[in-house]
Order: sequence, then structure tokens, then C-alpha cells
Amino acid sequence: MKLKFFIFCLAIASVCSCRVNKPSDLGAFYSFETECIGTEYDGSLTLRVWGGGNSKSDALNQAMKKAVHDVIFKGIVRGVNDYNMRPLVLEANGAEKYQDYFNRFFADKGDYTYFVNLKDEKPNSRQVMENKQVYKYGVTVRVLRSELKQRLQQDGIIK
Repeated sequence: MKLKFFIFCLAIASVCSCRVNKPSDLGAFYSFETECIGTEYDGSLTLRVWGGGNSKSDALNQAMKKAVHDVIFKGIVRGVNDYNMRPLVLEANGAEKYQDYFNRFFADKGDYTYFVNLKDEKPNSRQVMENKQVYKYGVTVRVLRSELKQRLQQDGIIK
């Protein structure tokens, strides 16, 4: 009887320990911060950014918006060789102060699309983390930082 109980417990333990982790299980431990992969001599940045949404296209658009938003307001602090890029808008409440401008700027098919593209993306480089509610796509984008800075200066957002 003790032998049967021991074998039963051993079987349960082996089944429980062989559970395979899905990408959605690993997503809780993954960092979804924007990171710099490289810089170009024309002032553009190649970034690895994550976007979430209900569909693939929605997640891709959110990733591109997030890349431009991080360059403008947050700065890029992760990346190759401890990359550290200051944000373009240095005012403490810049997003709230110019809220009307940036609401139009980041609207669907808004002006942000002129400053971001998928030119540097390699085939099969997109990463997907999904669960039942949302898809997370990791994509490589290029942000034209110098053109973006020039546009914000023309519009009177930065000096």
C-alpha cells in the first residue's frame, strides 16, 4: 500500500514539474521598455519597442506611437553600451501643457507617422507575447529624431 502511494505521488510530482512555460507566462517577467539598438549619423535612432492591442495592426500602431512618445517625453535609457538619450521636451509638465497639440499629433494616422518607420526591421524579427486579452508585439522601428526635434522647434514646443 505504501509503495502504491509512493508511486502515485512520484507520478503527480513528475507531471507537475514537466509543465511547459508559454510565452504569455514569461511575459510577466519580461521588460517591455523601449531600448536603443543603434544610432545613425543622420540623427535617427533604431529602437526596439513593444506595443499592445486587440489585433496585430493595432499593436503595431501603438508600438510606433510609443517609440515617438518615449523619444519626446521619456528619453531612451536602455540599449547598447548603456545608451542614455535625454527627452526632447524637458519641461516637467510638457505633456499636459501642450496636450491639445500632442492629441492631434498622436491621433490615428497623425503627424507622428512622418517621424517613424519600419525600414530597419529584419524578416522574422517581430516577437509576440499573447494572452487571452491582449497581444504584445515587439518591433524594430527607426525614429527620425533630428527631424522630430526640428518640427517641435518650428511649432514652438521646444526652444
